[in-house]
Amino acid sequence: MADGTHPQGSLTPAPQLSGRARRLFFNPAIGWLRDILFAIVLALIIIAFVYQPVKVEGTSMAPYLSDQERIFINKFTYQFGPIQRGDVVVFRYPLDPKKSFIKRVVGLPGETVEIRRGLVYVNGNPLREDYLPADEFDRESYSAVTLPVDHYFVLGDRRRSSNDSRAWGPVHRSFIYGKAVFAYWPLERFGPIETVNGDD
Repeated sequence: MADGTHPQGSLTPAPQLSGRARRLFFNPAIGWLRDILFAIVLALIIIAFVYQPVKVEGTSMAPYLSDQERIFINKFTYQFGPIQRGDVVVFRYPLDPKKSFIKRVVGLPGETVEIRRGLVYVNGNPLREDYLPADEFDRESYSAVTLPVDHYFVLGDRRRSSNDSRAWGPVHRSFIYGKAVFAYWPLERFGPIETVNGDD
């Protein structure tokens, strides 16, 4: 037709690959390279939009997470599920949102958290915290506080050297942007980061 369109229902034949082009495209080595490049691009997309590499700075989560350790955080997990006790989360520091902190969630919205000579109590029940290093156990107390809606009480595992909710209060949900899920460097730390919730 004069305007360059095709009659309804007609098809334009697909361009045919030459014999040489077909051989190149389906050559096993070329196929391997194609698959590797596709996997790399897919991995970069996943990392960019789902996972984010971060570096742990400081010792407040030692020995669970070490200073300068490299980990991945999942940025989407809390879009589909709740924040749970024991999750190690990354959040914007409430007193300076330009900074990011990493701590463990010990108190959930609506719960009452109290610390008696270093022992954490949630709704009057002691929290089991086997992950705490014995030589860094803090004997300080913290008055009972009931967490408002969308607020979480977070603590470092190394209590003596951790700047956490005991100093500046609970963290609002909107400040929490990721969960630590995988350690990748150094290699001896390589593997998933498990949640330890402390509930009996």
